[in-house]
Amino acid sequence: MKHLSVCVATVTAMALSTLMGMGAVHAAENFPNKPVRLVVAFPIAGATDILARHFALKMSEQMGYQVIVDNRPGAGGTIGSKIVSGAIADGYTLTMGTTSTHAIGPHLYTNKPYDPISDFTAITQMCVSPTVLMVAAQVPAKSLKEFIGLAKSQPGKLNFGSSGIGTQFHLSGELLKLLAGINIVHVPYKGTALVYPDMIAGQIQMLFDVPPAALPFIKQGRVRALGISGAKRTPVLPDTPTIAEAGLAGYEADLWWGLFAPPKMAKDRLARVHAIAAKSLTSPEVKERYAGMGTDVVASVPEAFTTFLKVESAKWEKVVRASGAKAE
Repeated sequence: MKHLSVCVATVTAMALSTLMGMGAVHAAENFPNKPVRLVVAFPIAGATDILARHFALKMSEQMGYQVIVDNRPGAGGTIGSKIVSGAIADGYTLTMGTTSTHAIGPHLYTNKPYDPISDFTAITQMCVSPTVLMVAAQVPAKSLKEFIGLAKSQPGKLNFGSSGIGTQFHLSGELLKLLAGINIVHVPYKGTALVYPDMIAGQIQMLFDVPPAALPFIKQGRVRALGISGAKRTPVLPDTPTIAEAGLAGYEADLWWGLFAPPKMAKDRLARVHAIAAKSLTSPEVKERYAGMGTDVVASVPEAFTTFLKVESAKWEKVVRASGAKAE
């Protein structure tokens, strides 16, 4: 009888375990059963917001439930990101993070508002875009090597503009300074659009910006493109080499966007959210819309995205420390 009781208990435990496993699978398969909130930590009509809305529309179609874009701007994206880091990891609260929010921003604070790795579940690197290194038309340098030589001959005399302290465009310039060993002065603005008039007037000598914004000025001959920040050339400027190709080995500073959830999301739910997100990102509609903004879809798996984040965070932490940049 004792042996029979043990057998019954074992069978019962196995049955419960199986049912629990089936319940977890069922829960994953039933996701979602209500709308999903996608927090965007930047203002409406900015690049991140536009990309997020294209993605949210397709993801809503895939799921049959609306993905609601919730703009929570402020403090360089840290406010919206912190909201998500403290939410429940059930897949119904997500955020579209960026290089600024998950590789640069946290390192600008003495007391980090959140850890970009441990305080989130990395779902997928969504897309990537290069930036363009430009100099004013008055600058005599016709190549990156010539510009570096000019900067070395005039330490502290050349200026580079950006959209603000701690932004991707600022830190891209600081990375250039670090790798090239040059001393050029950073001048922060409230947006890159405000830099161009001073560049054309000759007060600013260098600027990083996204291709769609830079292209009109390049075509008009008001600024000169010297290099692309990413690992490959961009189709909109096919004759402009990457900064690494132009002579600064190891330079790479793409803008990227990724999908994140709160920390410690269950594996089955993560797999489900990732599958929906990847299918949405790789749809012809989203790929076409992103390409129109000079952005390439990536749609990586969570493990690859987590590895990428660790490398990016370490790289930009080093640049932030070398530049002395602090959050304002």
